[in-house]
Amino acid sequence: MFKSLLLTAISFVLAVQLSHAKITLPSVFSDNMVLQQKTKAAIWGKTEAGKKVVISTSWSGKKYATGADADGNWKIKVATPSYGGPFTISISDGEVLELKNVMIGEVWLCSGQSNMEMPVAGWGKINDYEKEMAAASYPNIRLLQVERVTSNIPLADAKVTKGGWVPCTPENVAEFSSAAYFFAREIYQKTGMPIGLIHTSWGGTIAEAWTSGTALRAMPEFVEPVTTVETENKEEAQKTYLDKTQQWQNLIAQKDSGYSDGKPVWLTPDLDVSKWHDMVLPATLEKTLPNFDGVIWLHKKIIIPNDWAGKPVKLSLGAVDDADVTWFNGEKAGETAVYNTPRMYTIPGNLVKAGENIITIRVYDATGNGGLYSDAKLLYLANDNGQQIPLNSAWQYHIGLNLKTMPPFPMDPKRPNRPSVLFNAMINPFIQYAIKGVIWYQGEANTGRAYQYRQLFPTMINDWRARWGEGNFPFYFVQLANYYITDPQPSASGWAELREAQLKTLSLPNTGMAVAIDLGGYDIHPKNKQEVGRRLALNALGKNYGEKIDYSGPIFQKYAVDNNKITISFKYNNGLKTADGQPLKGFAIAGADQKFYWADAVIVGDKVVVSSTQVSNPVAVRYAWGINPVCNLYNAAGLPASPFRTDEWPGVTLNKK
Repeated sequence: MFKSLLLTAISFVLAVQLSHAKITLPSVFSDNMVLQQKTKAAIWGKTEAGKKVVISTSWSGKKYATGADADGNWKIKVATPSYGGPFTISISDGEVLELKNVMIGEVWLCSGQSNMEMPVAGWGKINDYEKEMAAASYPNIRLLQVERVTSNIPLADAKVTKGGWVPCTPENVAEFSSAAYFFAREIYQKTGMPIGLIHTSWGGTIAEAWTSGTALRAMPEFVEPVTTVETENKEEAQKTYLDKTQQWQNLIAQKDSGYSDGKPVWLTPDLDVSKWHDMVLPATLEKTLPNFDGVIWLHKKIIIPNDWAGKPVKLSLGAVDDADVTWFNGEKAGETAVYNTPRMYTIPGNLVKAGENIITIRVYDATGNGGLYSDAKLLYLANDNGQQIPLNSAWQYHIGLNLKTMPPFPMDPKRPNRPSVLFNAMINPFIQYAIKGVIWYQGEANTGRAYQYRQLFPTMINDWRARWGEGNFPFYFVQLANYYITDPQPSASGWAELREAQLKTLSLPNTGMAVAIDLGGYDIHPKNKQEVGRRLALNALGKNYGEKIDYSGPIFQKYAVDNNKITISFKYNNGLKTADGQPLKGFAIAGADQKFYWADAVIVGDKVVVSSTQVSNPVAVRYAWGINPVCNLYNAAGLPASPFRTDEWPGVTLNKK
């Protein structure tokens, strides 16, 4: 009798446990989430095979039910109303899971490379970042930050920070995409609609990494790379990579002029630096050494007061890109191999002497901007009393190694710049999630293959639209900003050709472009992300949210040759003007010999007439054609004209694959 009762009790407990299987949801579903309004929004997850799943929504009270398949997967589409909230979603398979503080509104996926990734504060420090961060209290703008992950195969779920969606607050926005935030803020302030931002970007990445392998196979040059990604043995590839990386690092130490037999040789107090050069810090290395990557040694003599002698001091270098080893009077003070991390080294008192002392820093920069470039106030030597000796002044430098003399760095099998791997890990998990559209800021990493981008970028857009299955949703992108140095004469330019490829992509339906040719400068990361976000938002406000506004600057439409002049016609040509009230700049003209000269250009009504005394029979005009062009054509809305050319002569990136 007892055994029978025990077996009955055990059976009952097991039945209760099985009837309360735990629902699991992908990371895109959490408290504080935003669902796209006025659509059939998919909600999906896993439970026990065959279990019945019931969803109820507080905005309608309606219940939706389905059964899990043999693998425990289930998906239900729920009807969403016009924007509003907060709401609750209940999901039950016998045990109830609730999603709280859910808003119905507009969901935008935000992707690209570092200019989309660039946070409000953090490493980005956009214009007025402290003020912007403090004012970022918009609880109806919700943020979902996707972690940077690669995968050789499509993943069903993505890794996200902070456990999922979070309301926009000063704390949450600090490390979030500034371009995406200002885009959302502009729309929210104009419409009052809750906005959900899914931010999934990765600095320095190529467009083909964000495109599916299936789509890339339509371009012959990607067939072999995609196949390699899909078939490689990850364990063997990683071991080979680690071995080759160690060999490469050893070679750097051998070739660095500042080392001999593995020991630093530029630390002696009597070192002759008379033939070294000056570099005022803080600054990027590239400001003094254009296009330089490698190792430089920095040397500085400082005078320490008598009352500091024999006492420990703090040496602050601010952030360093990428790695440093620092010595004080020939003794190592510290080293850090982490990019953009503030350096604060403690110097023991026995090394601190009255009078002349020497600081030596070995800086290694692998790629892009490098050096000591934090705020000047972060470069100093300080004692325990808070007194400081500023170090933001001239240092002497000597090149230890130029990476151009090195073989290529071994290719990391986990690196993001491989075809399809970011699509697989950071886009594919969201393709079932209903969205309004996409904003995109990328292209810098593809400037060497700009002609290819003419096909690659539309391929990616069409691929995403096909996979979401929501038709031609809005896809708005930022045209590359001006960057680096200005060519003194009209010149060929891969950056100009990439901007042209972006301009041509406007031929796809429901696309829009934010021109940023006036927002950049020497920094590849323009700090005025407020205007980037605003210009992106103008496209959405004008095309999707019923605002009667101008959302584009002048776009080249056609041209006509009349004797020694060429007349240019534009779309979005209302109130053509120059931004600075000066004559038009940035126009170049050429004859049949394809040699361009700076031109005289004047606004005549809604057109621009271009000519030059050096070209009697002109056939082509280019505007703002260069990596960092001087240009000033705008329309009445204060939006800049897109760079363009009227010719189709072969460019410098033609056939670059």
